[in-house]
Amino acid sequence: MDTLATVRINGTTVGRTDNMFRTWEWNVKSRLKPGRNRIEVRFASTLKKPGKGVPEWQASLDTRAWTRKEQCNYGWDWGPKLLTCGIWRPISLVAFNAARLRDISIGQKHRADSAVRLDVSTTAVATRRLALSSRVSVRYGSKLVAQTETSLQGGIGTARLTIRKPRLWWPNGLGDQPLYDVLVELLDVRGGVLDTQSRRIGLRTLRLDRHRDEWGESFQFVVNGLPFFAKGANWIPSDAVLSRMTPARYRYLLESANTANMNMLRVWGGGIYEDDEFYKTCDELGLCVWQDFMFACATYPTFDKQFMRTVQAEAEDNVRRLRHHACLALWCGNNELEQMLLSHKWTRRCMSLPDYSRLFDKLLADVVKKHDPDRDYWPSSPHSPHGNRSDHSNPTCGDAHLWQVWHGREPFEWYRTSTHRFCSEFGFQSFPEPKTVRGFTIPKDRNVTSRIMEHHQRSGNGNAAIMHYMLDWFALPAAFDMTLWVSQVLQGLGMKYAVEHWRRLMPRAMGTLYWQLNDTWPGASWSSIDYHGRWKALHYFARRFFAPLLVSGVEDTRAGTVAVHVSSDLPLPVSAQVDWRLTDAGGTVLARGARRIRAQA
Repeated sequence: MDTLATVRINGTTVGRTDNMFRTWEWNVKSRLKPGRNRIEVRFASTLKKPGKGVPEWQASLDTRAWTRKEQCNYGWDWGPKLLTCGIWRPISLVAFNAARLRDISIGQKHRADSAVRLDVSTTAVATRRLALSSRVSVRYGSKLVAQTETSLQGGIGTARLTIRKPRLWWPNGLGDQPLYDVLVELLDVRGGVLDTQSRRIGLRTLRLDRHRDEWGESFQFVVNGLPFFAKGANWIPSDAVLSRMTPARYRYLLESANTANMNMLRVWGGGIYEDDEFYKTCDELGLCVWQDFMFACATYPTFDKQFMRTVQAEAEDNVRRLRHHACLALWCGNNELEQMLLSHKWTRRCMSLPDYSRLFDKLLADVVKKHDPDRDYWPSSPHSPHGNRSDHSNPTCGDAHLWQVWHGREPFEWYRTSTHRFCSEFGFQSFPEPKTVRGFTIPKDRNVTSRIMEHHQRSGNGNAAIMHYMLDWFALPAAFDMTLWVSQVLQGLGMKYAVEHWRRLMPRAMGTLYWQLNDTWPGASWSSIDYHGRWKALHYFARRFFAPLLVSGVEDTRAGTVAVHVSSDLPLPVSAQVDWRLTDAGGTVLARGARRIRAQA
């Protein structure tokens, strides 16, 4: 339910909801009658929810933090303020006579002999005292590869199965993505099937590796024992009205990420825990998921017991729902709360560290440890695990959000001064292409300073920033449409400077997730794919600068030289020949050459 709802059956209230992200369940048997029944859901506005205002990024006191709802519904610097309400995910009436499955958890133990042991834990609930058992079957395609039965004691039991000669799951570019189907059947004493649930899993280990090294502490993901450079982008809700999303739209956007050689997406904490279709498709395409919990750019009332109760239920529901997915790489507590929103006590701009820790260091970490112990938890993005916690973008450890270029007006060349270990946010805006702009303008609006163009630019200094950098790099375009196109080339160049630099820094830097992949509505933004699914120039740039084998150049204007670098993400060393040529702006070749190289894995 999105979000504040009262549910009635045949005129009697059976439940109330206050959290968009939870699964709500009530026993309604006594409220039903033979024949026709009426279910009524009445929603209340979330615009003003009772509660003491708490600080948020814009240095104002806000009540949105009290409401467990998609935070960007209240407006963001890339999308409109558009508060939705309604039944946003399926509802059902569940009936059973004897028992049903409540929960399934699948743990993996990868053994030294290459076999994988699955520990399939089952929880069932029954209407009365029953002798119950579970049968667990594992299939790869149509082939049965393992099966076993185990009895349940008090409705709980764990079945152990061994997969010999397993086909391992790999991120995009490192190998294939084989998936196994796990079927759990709840059986009565005669072997009759009372209930079934299934999960689709990939066999792999995937952890966040942090160890001391010559530059401080590493921040790298390791899959099946292999460290890999994370290449990707941040994911926001793909529509301001979530009910308009379809499996086809999810697949198109995610296939576009895969085609651009990405291997990781960060589900940003100001949106939603995404639809099952999103994670299912990421499993199939080898797109690892950095999953934020849904807290972003504001302080939260962790001093309130009811708030903490509903947050705990929300976290447990979503961890249990998503933990079986092969793509899931990391749970992260929040987005940017440690970036200027923390203090030793509550102020008009910050929350106290003890109240912050109660939720992000303790409650969420405990939920992950209990319900998904094979995955790592990270309290915030960005976060520096050593030294002063307010030093949120420490170049020696942790992850960083680097906005010195866009918000600080540093030149693109600034990126080459960064030695951060993992950059989980950075970006530069562009306009969408003319076809998209024509969808929300009439001819008189087609000027970047028009009211409509400004309205579809939600970042206060956005259009001015684009034009500022455009004049640094290009002659001023003579036509509106050309201004839109040139802004996209400009955006691609900026991101190219950054990503190629961090890839040259491997293994010191081991990840780069630009802001952002997608859009929630049509307008100027940091995205590489616009609202209608049209690739911007940046996405074509990304397909090149995320290529498994990258050739890049670093110019020295004073010396008049270019150093040519080769960066490889391939799992094995590769021998190749690098061909180069130097041209003038008109394409005339001034010099050329070639060199044999061997790039290490």
